[in-house]
Amino acid sequence: MENGKLVIFSAPSGSGKTTIVRHLLKVFSDKLAFSISATSRPKRGIEENGKDYHYLSVEEFKKKVDAGDFLEWEEVYAGVCYGTLKSEVQGIWTKGKSVIFDIDVEGGLNLKNQFKDRALAVFVMPPSIKILEERLKHRSTDSPESIVRRVTKAEAEIKTAELFDTSILNEDLEHALKKAEKIVGDFLKS
Repeated sequence: MENGKLVIFSAPSGSGKTTIVRHLLKVFSDKLAFSISATSRPKRGIEENGKDYHYLSVEEFKKKVDAGDFLEWEEVYAGVCYGTLKSEVQGIWTKGKSVIFDIDVEGGLNLKNQFKDRALAVFVMPPSIKILEERLKHRSTDSPESIVRRVTKAEAEIKTAELFDTSILNEDLEHALKKAEKIVGDFLKS
């Protein structure tokens, strides 16, 4: 694969990484493009195939895994897989842009380990587990059982923050956005 750069934002679900990544895509529209992940989970709400995710059946997903089409993938929950298609990243690099990811913690670390200095791995830290839980409830996209599962997973994920290049505390969104702009801007210039 070409020698492009990767900007990886990982965090527990509900930490605000998607909001930060969307902001960075506007600020650095000439330098960054979003890597759309593939998933075997069903669409939620108004999500669109090819815009939010590349939606695949479990069988299609497994075929692509067997064919070696993924840079990284994992089964996050039983029967629910997420992954990064090599073709997605290559297409962005071909356009002369760096790839930005909004990806779970395990996937983010996997990419960082593969691409080393060509990747900037940023962990978005929620202010607290309690606030994270409130954000997930406020989002109204998850069942109570799903929220419990996500909060439990978040507690484990937060312990991996030191494995990332840097972290951003998302307590005050404006401050978090400014810090993200500085970190990513410096990395893209290097």
